[in-house]
Amino acid sequence: MTGATLASTSASPTARQVWTRARGVTLAIVILLAAAVAIAAIRSGAQHGRLDPRSADPYGSRAAAELLGDRGVSTRVVTTLDEARAAAGPDATLLVAAPDLLTPRQQDGLHTATENSGGRTILIAPQSPSLDILVPGVTADPAISFDSTLSPDCDLPAARRAGSADTGGVRYNTTDLTANACYLSEGLPTLLRIPALEGDGDTVIIGAPDILYNDRLDEQGNASLALQLLGSRPHLVWYLPSLSDTSATDAGNQSFVDLLPSGWLWGTLQLFIAAALAALWRARRLGPLVPERLPVAIRASETVEGRARLYRKAAARDRAANALRATTRTRLAPLVGVSPAQAHAPEALLPALSARLQGDGPTLHSLLFGPPPRDDAALISLADQLDALEREVRRP
Repeated sequence: MTGATLASTSASPTARQVWTRARGVTLAIVILLAAAVAIAAIRSGAQHGRLDPRSADPYGSRAAAELLGDRGVSTRVVTTLDEARAAAGPDATLLVAAPDLLTPRQQDGLHTATENSGGRTILIAPQSPSLDILVPGVTADPAISFDSTLSPDCDLPAARRAGSADTGGVRYNTTDLTANACYLSEGLPTLLRIPALEGDGDTVIIGAPDILYNDRLDEQGNASLALQLLGSRPHLVWYLPSLSDTSATDAGNQSFVDLLPSGWLWGTLQLFIAAALAALWRARRLGPLVPERLPVAIRASETVEGRARLYRKAAARDRAANALRATTRTRLAPLVGVSPAQAHAPEALLPALSARLQGDGPTLHSLLFGPPPRDDAALISLADQLDALEREVRRP
């Protein structure tokens, strides 16, 4: 009998109930994970060998390297900063495929090696704050060009011969009056050529890598522009930054948070927002109280004793005294002709009691509306006095 009662009144959810409540969230998480894996696999396959002169994939650059080789320009791939710095010279073009992946120390070392080397340095789509170190005086505009194909609109011979090309991407601002600003998008260039302060060297900044991709090389004037920019010297050094480079592990005074890319911070914020929305969706809604019959009958005396023990344990003599006085006032009011709504108003209850008992008003006020008792003895005395008062009122 007891076991049956416990089983029927248990509030613990069963395994089936837990699964019913959680299957929606679980299914959503599985779908999100599957979509993320699929997108990552698709993107990793499409971007394999990106800007690598040895790759024949659509986003590789083997076609440009082959065409340069036919014209007598040698192409060498390097993956470390030391190799890139050693290769910088007046007879070499140094192409940096991903300048934003370099650490500030790497960028500073690269700028020092190429600043007055007499050769050409080509930076592919650099943005702030990399430009502050690699090309002081040049800043990237926050707005990206939506036009991929642009016309030269400058006096740079290589750009004029190539004509329209797919350089639309990052747009730049410069304070160098000697710079060649080409392929303007809404008044800002997407290709800059900045002469060196000493010697015949220069730095070329291209706002998009499209002119170097295998699948875009034969479009517009991309091939002409790429071959002229990359083939101005007999040697082309293609720098692909690598995590295996020991110089990349020296972060200087940077903290771990500084090394995290901004995408991770946005991803973490999105996860928190998704978790908050899921909590709001699945949270228990608190509605109005619903009366429920107790599974067993509890005597009133036990309830009173239990509450009294709680009051005593918490030393809540004020709450206990308030409860005793309020209950006494509620029972006395109808006996002396006071409505229940006025039972706790001294100006209504005390005059009626004084008239009934012909007693002292201040004494009744102290008894029914006075301050809390100082100790347990005073509380017991208050209970006895309230009981005596009620008996006196009820006396015929």
